[in-house]
Amino acid sequence: MAKRANFLELLQRKGKVSAAQIGEANEMAQATNIKVAEALIKLGYVSSEDVARSIAEEYGREFVDIKGIAIPPAIVELVPESVARENRILPYQTDGDTLKIIMSDPNDIETLDKLRFILNRPIEPVLASPELILEAISRHYTQNIGESADSLIQEMTDTQIDFTATDAIGGGASNVADSDAPIVRLANLIIEEAVQLRASDIHIEPFEDRVRVRYRIDGVLVERDTVPKRLQGSLLSRFKIMSRLDVAERRRTQDGRIKLSLGDKELDLRVSVIPTNHGQSVVMRILDKDNIRVSLMQLGFAESDFKKFTSLIKRPNGIILVTGPTGSGKTTSLYAALNDLNTPTRKIITAEDPVEYYLPGINQVEIKHSIGLDFARVIRAMLRQAPNIILVGEMRDLETAQMGIQASLTGHLVFSTLHTNDAPGAITRLVDMGVPPYLVSSSVIGIMAQRLVRTICKKCKKPYIPSAAELEEAKMTPEEAAKATFMKGAGCGSCNKSGYRGRMAVFELMMMSAKIREMTFQQASTVEIRRAAKAEGMSTLFMDGIRKVARGLTTIEEVLRVARDEDDAV
Repeated sequence: MAKRANFLELLQRKGKVSAAQIGEANEMAQATNIKVAEALIKLGYVSSEDVARSIAEEYGREFVDIKGIAIPPAIVELVPESVARENRILPYQTDGDTLKIIMSDPNDIETLDKLRFILNRPIEPVLASPELILEAISRHYTQNIGESADSLIQEMTDTQIDFTATDAIGGGASNVADSDAPIVRLANLIIEEAVQLRASDIHIEPFEDRVRVRYRIDGVLVERDTVPKRLQGSLLSRFKIMSRLDVAERRRTQDGRIKLSLGDKELDLRVSVIPTNHGQSVVMRILDKDNIRVSLMQLGFAESDFKKFTSLIKRPNGIILVTGPTGSGKTTSLYAALNDLNTPTRKIITAEDPVEYYLPGINQVEIKHSIGLDFARVIRAMLRQAPNIILVGEMRDLETAQMGIQASLTGHLVFSTLHTNDAPGAITRLVDMGVPPYLVSSSVIGIMAQRLVRTICKKCKKPYIPSAAELEEAKMTPEEAAKATFMKGAGCGSCNKSGYRGRMAVFELMMMSAKIREMTFQQASTVEIRRAAKAEGMSTLFMDGIRKVARGLTTIEEVLRVARDEDDAV
């Protein structure tokens, strides 16, 4: 009988990996005590789907493309959500009395035996890539996602445990940390649900008679749970303990961080606590390292803007500014540029407030105002470290702006951010801050404004014909509309019935040409600078957004939500 080929041989035979890459993965697996398959994925040589397909082939099992399936609710109900989440499995199909279960490891005999015992029926495993199984669990149990937290809240309400002791200053803090298991479970569940729903923030907001829990998903707030008012003190204390904050402090604002592991993910949450009329409000920003592992190509530039931006970041000196409101993706764009420039031949130093993501190979300095370590002082010290590239988190005052400009004029490439509505407005903002116009015109080499728009869900997108009023708002002629591919999401389990899943950026990239430098020196208005930049080929945020609408990536409604045509202002 012929020997069965293992998944590594199958991957090599298909040309997915080489023998040298398998050897490197074996060394990494032994050094870090992980599986070879996991090492190959971490090294970036294969995708988890490639591995899962090959393991399925090795064991003669069916492989399921879990992204493209909708499992009937009657099948999903056969396995309780808690069992599915705990074991990372999902019911798939019935074949007579046998239940097919989606899992990632056909060798996990313990889980298979446990399922046979719990469900009291024969189990047949089918395989899928592991990171997609959790996403599919959340998608298929979407009706029950709120119920899992609600059922825990109901359980705590039914038991009539008195949680109000923590409303006294410092009262019950140690008990919440050590023995109050329901509150610990509730706090963990809120974070876990937010991550599974791809939320960027968690908002815990106290009101007169309840505590509202909302998640920001793809930039839009969605209400998930309502926590009874009497659990407010205990829940707040739990989050404060996780953030290493002072539980007794109730009058001042506080900032902290939570680090935790959720499955294979290492998560970092930035926590902000402020006092309100009805108690302390908590916002936790979820910093997922996977979100910043993007290249410049993946940011969504138009081809012309991509060429301009890549030429900008290769300049030896000058200031490149990225502008936009909080949550517009500025950090992601800057980190993508730094990742592209991060080579052993360059020294890169950043000054950030705070450091949100840690980048390998880059020296990152966190601003600490409490000890006088502000942007200007850090930049001054940076220059003595002989860097090639500097990132200044934000130019928020004259001293910081002047230090950044001095750095650019002494042969450094400087990246920074400003809070302005568009690219031309950044010039006016710098001059308003007190920077002399001649310094702005001689140091700034490019300004990029950006916003994030939601993208149409790929699972339920359908062709769509916009109305005449919508085309008028989009400033599209009938000829342009005839060439466009308009799409809209119908709403499905994958996008939580919203029609949108994921986000992409729209950009406005203004190059500092000779004409715009002259206008900056003469202190021309923002309107005049914008008109000149458009005449030289700059695409506005609105124009870039409408181009993406025409390609069927987003909708007119989404573009109008974040950007408007500036022709009226001009």
